[in-house]
Amino acid sequence: MTRLFLRALTVLVALPLVYFLLALLGALWPGPHADLDGAARHRVGLARGPIHYDLLLPLTPDSRRRFAFAGAQGVPLSHPEADWLIVGWGAEQFYTGTGSLADMAAGPVWRAISGDRAVIRLDVAGSVGDQPWLHWVFLNDAQLEALTRAIETSLSRDAGGKPIPLPGLHLATHDAFFRAEGRFDLRRTCNQWIGETLRAAGLPFGRWTPTPQAVSLSLWWNRL
Repeated sequence: MTRLFLRALTVLVALPLVYFLLALLGALWPGPHADLDGAARHRVGLARGPIHYDLLLPLTPDSRRRFAFAGAQGVPLSHPEADWLIVGWGAEQFYTGTGSLADMAAGPVWRAISGDRAVIRLDVAGSVGDQPWLHWVFLNDAQLEALTRAIETSLSRDAGGKPIPLPGLHLATHDAFFRAEGRFDLRRTCNQWIGETLRAAGLPFGRWTPTPQAVSLSLWWNRL
């Protein structure tokens, strides 16, 4: 009985280690990306949290127009001090109900592990400067357009082509959640979505980056 228990304990310990090791290898394994040439004129941020990366998209007249639907849900895109659109993708139950690591509960965590519908969270930020948790990448016109289109394509839409809001769900005072395409699971996480979106924008990036550590490694490996 003791031997069986030890074997089970070994498996429980080994599986996460194997997962994280494969994620690091996936960060170094180049994934397909478009070849979009041009002078880099735009700065896009990647904000790292304990388990999750967000994108920071510059708020311009064009991006304010394209994401005006978020303004209708209370995201203050037109605020004079709003400089960045924060974009995050994740599991519905976990993402909408977990404001911090301390808020984690067994139900949302298990749902995220086993699979859940995806959502996108939109918010705004003012001047952020240079922070240790913030990494900047530089895009040309075509790459910024491709990145914006990839975000738009990730949003689920109703029969009229409009993004589908999830009213009443908030992690901050002026954010909003919307239904997203695809499902979240251990194979395709929020951090994997970040990698897919960057590759859609024509940046070299790892094929599989399901953890924030893998995203950070791929940014360093590809000199972004």
